[in-house]
Amino acid sequence: MSERKLCIGLSLATTWLTGNAWRRPESRVEKICQTDFYVDYARRAEAAKLDFLFRPDSLFLNPDTLNQSPGLAGVDPTLLLATLARETSRIGLVTTASTTFNHPYHVARSIQSLHWLSQGRAGWNIVTALDGNENFGMEVMPDADARYDRAMEFTELVQALWQSFPQAARLNDRAQGQYVNSAKIRPVNHQGPCFSVKGPLNVPASDFGRVPFLQAGASDRGRDFAARVADAIFAATPDLEAGAELVTDIRRRARDHGRDARAIRVLPGLSLFLGRTRVEAQALYRDTHADQNPQRKYAFIREALGLDVSELAPDQRLTPAQLPDPQRPVRSRTHADLLRRLIEREQPTVRELLLRPEVAGSAHWLVVGTPDDAVASILERFRAEAADGFVALPGGSDASLYLFLDEVVPKLVEQGVFRRDYAGSTFADHLGIT
Repeated sequence: MSERKLCIGLSLATTWLTGNAWRRPESRVEKICQTDFYVDYARRAEAAKLDFLFRPDSLFLNPDTLNQSPGLAGVDPTLLLATLARETSRIGLVTTASTTFNHPYHVARSIQSLHWLSQGRAGWNIVTALDGNENFGMEVMPDADARYDRAMEFTELVQALWQSFPQAARLNDRAQGQYVNSAKIRPVNHQGPCFSVKGPLNVPASDFGRVPFLQAGASDRGRDFAARVADAIFAATPDLEAGAELVTDIRRRARDHGRDARAIRVLPGLSLFLGRTRVEAQALYRDTHADQNPQRKYAFIREALGLDVSELAPDQRLTPAQLPDPQRPVRSRTHADLLRRLIEREQPTVRELLLRPEVAGSAHWLVVGTPDDAVASILERFRAEAADGFVALPGGSDASLYLFLDEVVPKLVEQGVFRRDYAGSTFADHLGIT
């Protein structure tokens, strides 16, 4: 068995422009809807031999959240990655498509097209989404069970559509004048609870191998869905213990579904605020978050836990006894559970809680320090099997991103936990899957 290696992706969600970072004169924030803005980052990531580029997405816009930061507003992820396919040659290109707000035929067609255009480097980040229902004629957001039931049918249908026009059907027989063997192209004739699709797909399967699946989310239904279909799960794990619990649970669920326990890589988000010194990194983090609205934090805690901490003294400790019913309806069960777990384990003060990544950010693993600090944190989690890799979320400025690519990744190579070069040309090759 080959030695275990890290799987590393880079988010193109412009996390390095969040908070006050976009206000830096060199930020180029005006260019975030243009291809050239991303080309340099993509080429640098490929030069570092990263496994993939990852573009999250959402299908709604809350103008209030854009008041002080770009957020996820921007261009369509699949179109962006299709343009980057021409500017790169080896790195994986993971797009995001919601199973709640899209149709399987459209998603099957666009991702199969990306797979062709990138010569086998497409990946699909499968999300059920948390918001946006009113943009698609839904008065209320479907509950988690309904969303994941639809996601399972959606994913199976996409796979069936990809198989409906197999590569073997393409003859390209110029002498006989026969382009395809039409007998090998079959409709899917799908009739299910959520979808009715005849097929076949109008984009043929490629000979570049299959498209890997990522799944975003770590609720109970999300974990079970990942254990059934995903090659990797992208989730928030703010500390080593949360990461270890997720890895153990995903491996158990994979075995329960008849899969290899290590078939699914657990790839937490890693928020990086890097500097040449710790003082520099801490200043970068502090300056980035200096104008963060405390009312937004209070609102997040209130929605996630049903607990209003805005009137409490900053030094008052929060205890499990103060927490309302854990099964109350929430926007994100994953984030609510992480926040509840934090209070149960540490009983932080209100002041301490407001500074934690579970509240101040997206509950992602956070490193504020030097490249060596980042390497130490990554090695600790990887060797403890609390992560199989990570998706890098550089923050503060693109200097964090460059320090990550130019110093952190080479140090991981020196430690023997990351590749020196690509061994294959497709995303599936990088993941070691067929």
